[in-house]
Amino acid sequence: MGKPTGFMEWARVPAPKREKKERVNDSREFVLPLAPEEAKQQAGRCMDCGVPFCQQGCPLGNPIPDFNEAVYRGRWKAAFLALSSTNNFPEFTGRLCPAPCEAACVLSIDQHPVTIEQMEKEIAERAFAEGWVQAQPPARRTGKRVAVVGSGPAGLAAAAQLNRAGHSVTVYERDDKAGGLLRYGIPDFKMEKGVLERRLALMEAEGVVFRTGVDVGKEPGFRALREQYDALVLAIGARKPRELEVPGRELAGVVQAMDYLEHQNRVVAGLATLEPRLNAAGKRVLILGGGDTGSDCLGTALRQGAANVTQVELMPTPPMTRSSNNPWPRWPIVFRTSSSQEEGGDRAFGLMTKQLLGSEGQLQKLVAVQVEFQKQADGSTRLVEVPGTEETHEVDLLILAMGFTGPVTAGLQEDLGVRLTPRGAVQVDARFATSVDGVFCAGDANRGASLVVWAISDGREAAKSADAYLSGNASALPTRGRDASFG
Repeated sequence: MGKPTGFMEWARVPAPKREKKERVNDSREFVLPLAPEEAKQQAGRCMDCGVPFCQQGCPLGNPIPDFNEAVYRGRWKAAFLALSSTNNFPEFTGRLCPAPCEAACVLSIDQHPVTIEQMEKEIAERAFAEGWVQAQPPARRTGKRVAVVGSGPAGLAAAAQLNRAGHSVTVYERDDKAGGLLRYGIPDFKMEKGVLERRLALMEAEGVVFRTGVDVGKEPGFRALREQYDALVLAIGARKPRELEVPGRELAGVVQAMDYLEHQNRVVAGLATLEPRLNAAGKRVLILGGGDTGSDCLGTALRQGAANVTQVELMPTPPMTRSSNNPWPRWPIVFRTSSSQEEGGDRAFGLMTKQLLGSEGQLQKLVAVQVEFQKQADGSTRLVEVPGTEETHEVDLLILAMGFTGPVTAGLQEDLGVRLTPRGAVQVDARFATSVDGVFCAGDANRGASLVVWAISDGREAAKSADAYLSGNASALPTRGRDASFG
């Protein structure tokens, strides 16, 4: 807790942001730090609620009342030690997490919650500025070798924890640089890549080895890699995109969101030049998908200078407040406006694409129809088309941000023998162990596309199980701060 009466004295104040007209002209982060006194007050709003539901809402079980209390008392280093005891990368979650902890905050019942996500960022950046974040190589090595495939948040968390336990860890990454979606999926305006590079340098100083540009499925192969190491952790993500199966999909001008975002990240990093087919400048842009990925595409298109941008969602407009079947402390299904949506563009809800039209192989129009939920005789609801609502939208660039269907599993079954779930994800047990001895899996590859905080949590848990497997005893690595989540 912070100040017992703080929540009654101080209102929630979000972190300041750079002006919209300014920030859409560059790719730098736009969320600014809180003033020291404001940070103290925001931490002080954490009240003596008795049961910290925020910790239940957080997949990592972060000790949120503890670090808020420390910030309120001016004990920033104690706040950092508390936060880093459960979270390997608070500088990531403080920028990228949608904060299920805030949805579960007791203040959320009838007020605005504590600014927990921003407080994580404030603590992490203060710790780096003060020099409290130092490389901590393990005091001894166990002689065991572990390979981690994938360097996104799950893979990095697993690698950090296993290295901490004294094992020699090598991380394999298919891309030319480590970081996974943290590098090539997240736009710089949400997290500048210097934040990632800073953490990777620390991990290397602690003894983690990164091998980039290695597609393990092709060379050396998953089975060969398993034979080279004492244990293997798969953290390959869920990069297989959901497709748009309508007439005209083959037209030029239709691109997948991750192709679009990855290319722009490479351009911003100076690793590529902007390709015309992935450049929104002067174009009429439609984005299919109302989630975070679609929002990132929106912010990117605005920065590229799109003539206009519309983000289209299949589902109906969410309610402004919680419905009766969506009670606190569960994640609220309500209308939200992302930072990119604040910057411009239009939004449309309840539209389903029927076909794409073009000329000479180039996309020109999207034909859609309005849809709504209708109750069926058996009591269920079904999304149905509304007769007579067909509409046509002119479009030059259509970005598909409709989510992901699972991991790319080529080689996992045939080469390694790993079992998959009926939906194509990697099958694991409660210990994140796969069907193959000594092979574990963490993050989106088994969970499905999810949150950065879940990836870190799963990576830590998989590391704990892998450590127990390697040592033949119960792992000494810390466990998750709680056993269930309301997220």
